[in-house]
Amino acid sequence: MDKQNPQMNASHPETNLPVGYPPQYPPTAFQGPPGYNGYPGPQVGYPPPPPGHSGPGPAGFPLPNQPVYNQPVNNQPGGAAGVPWMPAPPPPLNCPPGLEYLSQIDQILIHQQIELLEVLTGFETNNKYEIKNSFGQRVYFAAEDTDCCTRNCCGPSRPFTLRIIDNMGQEVITLERPLRCSSCCCPCCLQEIEIQAPPGVPIGYVIQTWHPCLPKFIIQNEKREDVLKISGPCVVCSCCGDVDFEIKSLDEQCVVGKISKHWTGLLREAFTDADNFGIQFPLDLDVKMKAVMIGACFLIDFMFFESTGSQEQKSGVW
Repeated sequence: MDKQNPQMNASHPETNLPVGYPPQYPPTAFQGPPGYNGYPGPQVGYPPPPPGHSGPGPAGFPLPNQPVYNQPVNNQPGGAAGVPWMPAPPPPLNCPPGLEYLSQIDQILIHQQIELLEVLTGFETNNKYEIKNSFGQRVYFAAEDTDCCTRNCCGPSRPFTLRIIDNMGQEVITLERPLRCSSCCCPCCLQEIEIQAPPGVPIGYVIQTWHPCLPKFIIQNEKREDVLKISGPCVVCSCCGDVDFEIKSLDEQCVVGKISKHWTGLLREAFTDADNFGIQFPLDLDVKMKAVMIGACFLIDFMFFESTGSQEQKSGVW
């Protein structure tokens, strides 16, 4: 046995193996091709790495303590902390920037934030809203941009600019409401709102149409062509229940969706003007028309539900 395996009795200083162990992977096996002298040192012209540098991380992962750009903002100023943002889906063809979020949803929830200063003093402040999908993920954040004098002198009938931003902090939708007549007896100069996406580019309009008993609106595209109609109840009152405004086809024979003002409780309804709304529309509806529906919801909010319970005109019809 010893004669047949003479390597078993020899020591192997290169591998530090004791006598009796065969050589396993001699260093010569890792010598590389002829002329190979190991890893090269630092190249000429490049400074040495800083102390503590651990080299690049795994492929596809950012280095520690390095800024990451073009990533969604987790929380916008004024928004509720900890509310997740909806991830951006791939934009469909001919979709205005920022409206791709609307391409994959058929329901929107709009929650108005309670302003403590307004509750305590009655001093009208700029409205702020969270716009979410049915999973509770924030899609947009909306904020009114109106001067103090206009808010407190014109009240719910005030003209306003409402800016809607996405999770990157970019303004993607702008709503412009001009000053119009608020009397149901006057069939001219009725309420309307213009929807722009991106800001400065109109994509649709919501126009109030005169009716002696019902609140009615026309949804128009960017060419001022009628697309859909909205019809509300005879008595716009949200006492202990939701108020539904139906979205109908032009012939009013088919209901394709609705805008609902949700009942938020007795105390909140009585002492604040912070309202919750839900919008339902077909999933395959054009994203521009979905954005116009958001504008219609804000117009309805200001027309019928902006004042507190002791002040608002919910007992009659416009």
